[in-house]
Amino acid sequence: MMKRKLVATVLGMSLVFTMFNFQAGQAASAAAPKAKNVILMIPDGYSTDYATNYRLYAGKHSSMDPHLVGMVKTYAADSPLTDSAAAATAMATGFKTNNGMIGTTPDGKARKTILEAAREQGKATGLVATSTITDGTPAAFSSHILSRAQEIEIAPQQLERADVILGGGKSYFLPESLGGKQKTRNLIEEAKQSGFNIVDNRDQLMAAKGGKLLGLFANSEMASELDREVTNEPSLREMTGKAIEALQTDKDGFFLLVEGSQVDSAGHYNDAAWAMKDLQAFDEAVGLALEYAKQDGNTLVIVVSDHDTGGMSVGGYGQIGAKPEILQRVNASGGFMASKLNADRSNVKEVLRTYASIELTAAEEAKIKSAKEAMPAINAVISEHALVGWITYLHTGVDVPIYAFGPGSELFRGLHDNTDLPHLIAKTLHINFGGGAEK
Repeated sequence: MMKRKLVATVLGMSLVFTMFNFQAGQAASAAAPKAKNVILMIPDGYSTDYATNYRLYAGKHSSMDPHLVGMVKTYAADSPLTDSAAAATAMATGFKTNNGMIGTTPDGKARKTILEAAREQGKATGLVATSTITDGTPAAFSSHILSRAQEIEIAPQQLERADVILGGGKSYFLPESLGGKQKTRNLIEEAKQSGFNIVDNRDQLMAAKGGKLLGLFANSEMASELDREVTNEPSLREMTGKAIEALQTDKDGFFLLVEGSQVDSAGHYNDAAWAMKDLQAFDEAVGLALEYAKQDGNTLVIVVSDHDTGGMSVGGYGQIGAKPEILQRVNASGGFMASKLNADRSNVKEVLRTYASIELTAAEEAKIKSAKEAMPAINAVISEHALVGWITYLHTGVDVPIYAFGPGSELFRGLHDNTDLPHLIAKTLHINFGGGAEK
């Protein structure tokens, strides 16, 4: 008899707790913060080692540091090491896919992206990158294609889905007759006819007005930040600011993707100075976005990498410590320095002295002279001087940090899979994402 009463009591208490939790969940859902705008910022190839080395390089905390909320798992459907296409597809659609695939699952089905869901709700949308705008990350949020190599097919899809497009990759929008890669279509002219304001250098960008904007500042990827001063290209901060300025005119709000693409490029070349300088450019863009979000009060800013590149370390070469001052003195990328070498590389000491403030030893001079390719050898010497180690020229599979500020930022706390991100963004925007429904 006592056992029956005890069971009844436990069941009754369980029912009360269940009802309480259900009601609390309803109240929490109803009270969930709502953002009008989302700015998703991706430092391609970034990880905690980049974060630490950059803090040493800058001599202060980054604009991201105060807003660290968690970590994100990055693996692809077919590999523990993802590429940008698969990682961005996961962050855009909520589905894992194979490396190289864009906006589609391994079975070839196109999946709705969070950018498309925002657009369906009347929001303006934008893409900013320092790579070709048709590259893996921006492509995965704005197109559906079986291979990331099909940039010719990606470009027209982006024009259909984004109101602001800023980055490199002009050749993918022009016909072969004008030196481009499109067979016959002139997508820039088509964009102009459909209401886009067309710009192709920094001055034109800064003077641009209006809601729809297409700016393609290089035929391929844009210049590294170390080398940008010899071009007429805008900075990532300037592109981000102009994108916000254009998109905020939409009364329904906006979704903006900003990629600091060159961090990844630097990692692939093991160019530590390039990585730090482009992280500085990215940090300045994040600072601008955060300033806008603080003033606006209705904007969620999320910063998260897609994967780590290079396996950078803080310290190395059998020594204890770090020498960020070495990287602070470098004023050109390893590729730029290699381009300044004469045919027999007899001026290598002068080039490293001029562009890296490094006096080469005889052994280092010989190493660069005898290397099959000069650039990797130059980068290796600079990294060793700065005590920045590398383990690969490819990606690694480590978790990456995520930062968030603004309405709904608490939803991003903890350890997440990259497939969680579009669902959390949709929840914050209070829009119907449809679970990454098949297109």
